Amino acid sequence: MPPRDNGQEEPVIRDNRKIDPETGQVRGASATQEAPAPQAEEAPVDGDLLAERTADLQRLQAEYTNYRRRVDRDRVSMREQAVAGTLAELLPVLDDIGRARDHGELTGGFAKVAESLEAVVTKLGLTAFGQKGDPFDPTVHEALMHSYSPDVTEPTAIEVLQPGYRIGERVLRPARVAVAEPSEPAEESDRDASPASADDDEN
Repeated sequence: MPPRDNGQEEPVIRDNRKIDPETGQVRGASATQEAPAPQAEEAPVDGDLLAERTADLQRLQAEYTNYRRRVDRDRVSMREQAVAGTLAELLPVLDDIGRARDHGELTGGFAKVAESLEAVVTKLGLTAFGQKGDPFDPTVHEALMHSYSPDVTEPTAIEVLQPGYRIGERVLRPARVAVAEPSEPAEESDRDASPASADDDEN
């Protein structure tokens, strides 16, 4: 410490403030300290690269959309198969109900149960088909009996032995029918041969 005039040393006062009140600068900072380097500007995106990334994104989006559609379609198909399998097991019960109704035995509480069951299967999409007089269609009819009749002009279901059932366009069971055709081929052959035989007799 520097000596005072009276021979005593003066106390040394040190200013420990980090900011110099006169200059406003941080004390102890190195004059040679480099200022932080400015952040480098982002390089401009290349046009071809942007187009490639956009095409990739669009392709991924299309693939995801197709995947969702395929999943939804498979889910609907599986549900239809499950419903069809269940309804197919109920067809014999519906046949019994139909026979009971034809014989006048569908009465009382049994009639209410039958109506409820028919309402449920109809709600699930089951529909019956096959009417007397329908043109015979091998894709939806199964011929159990065959005959010839002058009353028809084409192969026709003249009797429905068992109704058919379908769900939408899917046939669960073809209608089992008796089919009649317009005329027997042998009769036509006999008619064609009769004039020739008459001519031979005249000669």
